[in-house]
Amino acid sequence: MTENLDALRDALPRLGEGVLVTLQLTLGGALVAFLVSVLLGLLSISRVAPVRWLSTVVVEFFRGTSLVVQLFWLYYVMPLFGVSWDAVLTGVIALGLNYGAYGAEIVRGSINAVDKGQWEGATALNMSPLTRMRRIIWPQAWALMLSGYNNLLIMLVKGTAVALFIGLQDLTYEVEELRSSTGATIFAYSVGLLAYYLIALVLSQGLRQLEKRARRRLGMPVRGTHATAGVSI
Repeated sequence: MTENLDALRDALPRLGEGVLVTLQLTLGGALVAFLVSVLLGLLSISRVAPVRWLSTVVVEFFRGTSLVVQLFWLYYVMPLFGVSWDAVLTGVIALGLNYGAYGAEIVRGSINAVDKGQWEGATALNMSPLTRMRRIIWPQAWALMLSGYNNLLIMLVKGTAVALFIGLQDLTYEVEELRSSTGATIFAYSVGLLAYYLIALVLSQGLRQLEKRARRRLGMPVRGTHATAGVSI
C-alpha cells in the first residue's frame, strides 16, 4: 500500500494534467452541446415542416451513430477532405455534436411542457414570436430543462474518456499509466473512479444551484418539494 501511495504522489502532476484535459473536453463539449441543442431544439418546433424534418434527421443521425465512430470520422477522415483540427478541438466538437443531439430533445420537451395558457396569453398580448419566446416561454422552459441538462452533463463527463482513442492524454490515459507503473489494477482504477466522481459531483452541484435559482425566480418549487406552482404573465 505504501508503494502505491508513493507512486500516486509521483504521478500527481501527470494526473493533474490529465484532469485538465478532461475538463477542457467537458467544458468545451458542454458549451458546443448547449448551442447545438438550443438550435436543433428550436428548429424542431418550427412551423416550417422542412425545417422540422431537417432537425429530426440531424438529431437522429448523431443519436443513432456511435460517438467513437463520429470521433474517428472527424479526426481521421475529415483531414482527407482538407479539414483538420487538433485533438482537443476534435474531441470538443465530437462531444458537442453527439450530446447536443440528445440535448435538443431536452429543449424541445421543456418548451412543449410550458403551459399552453402562457402561449395563448402572449399571443393575446400581440407579442411577436421572438418576444414571446424570449420573455415568456424560454425563462419557464429554461427552469425545466436544467434538470435534463444536469444528467446530460454527467454523461458527457464520462464520455470524455473516448478521447483516449485519438491519443489525448486525459484522465483515463493517466490512470492507465498509473496502473502500468504500479501493477495495482484495483488501486489505479479506484483513483480514476474517485477523480471522475468528484468532477461530476462539482459540475452537477453547480447546475443544481443554477436550477434552484431559475425556479425561485419564477416562483416555482425547487427540487425536493411537492408543491405545485404556476407562472402567469
